[in-house]
Amino acid sequence: MNYLKTNNKGKNKAIEVLEEIGFDEVTKISNSELVHGFGIIFISEPLDNADGKIIRGKTKTIIKVNSLISYPERIRFVIAHELGHYFLHDRLEIHTDNSKTLNWFNIENQAKRGLQEYEANDFASELLMPEIVFRKFIEHKSFSPSLIKEISMRFQTSLTSVVYKLIALDVFPLLVVFISDGIVRYWRKSYDLKGWLKDVTKLSPPEESVAKEYIDANYDFVYKGEDKAQEIDRSTWFKLGENQEDSDFMEYCIPTKQYKTIISIIWEA
Repeated sequence: MNYLKTNNKGKNKAIEVLEEIGFDEVTKISNSELVHGFGIIFISEPLDNADGKIIRGKTKTIIKVNSLISYPERIRFVIAHELGHYFLHDRLEIHTDNSKTLNWFNIENQAKRGLQEYEANDFASELLMPEIVFRKFIEHKSFSPSLIKEISMRFQTSLTSVVYKLIALDVFPLLVVFISDGIVRYWRKSYDLKGWLKDVTKLSPPEESVAKEYIDANYDFVYKGEDKAQEIDRSTWFKLGENQEDSDFMEYCIPTKQYKTIISIIWEA
């Protein structure tokens, strides 16, 4: 498995910040209020080849976010990521973030930059989705693609960050696979999802997978609505043991055509 060596530095700092400002969560605080509240200048404007930027001066810090980002939930996560750099990485005077540094699952790129991008993401995750509030919100709910969207809207954060939060907290028995340029770059399986994954790292996803359908469709949306979750065989992604019968699983993909990436989520039907 492509595990990046991680720590809890980002999450712990976010918990500390929330305690200092006296909020259980920051969902109802606007982007500008959130940034200004920490004495930081906030600027929303078009940025070239960047989603966010932090500029640390001698007396003031500026956080910029690309106003051309289509989804407000992604803008919110970018801002929280930059706040992570502000609280965690005081040696960063000028730092630019894009789809690669902001991607939870881009392990190769994170490894090149050390832990700072993981820590900033981890900070953003806990700041926007505090674990206690998050667990309470999903309590007694079943996993589905619509739940990911529901959580995203509730906490005003990106779909990707929601998926990572779910798998990191091991809330549901899931397999999450990240695919970039048609190649599996990373996967992570919940402890409660039993079975051995096929050899897929640095290979194309299985031919029978939904992920492969999206690649063949040039990352366009193949399925919509209730059809987003498609039934597949367990053997599509998992090895079958001796005398083990195949069983029904579900696969749901989140494609991003602009970056040629797919997040595939697999679970038992």
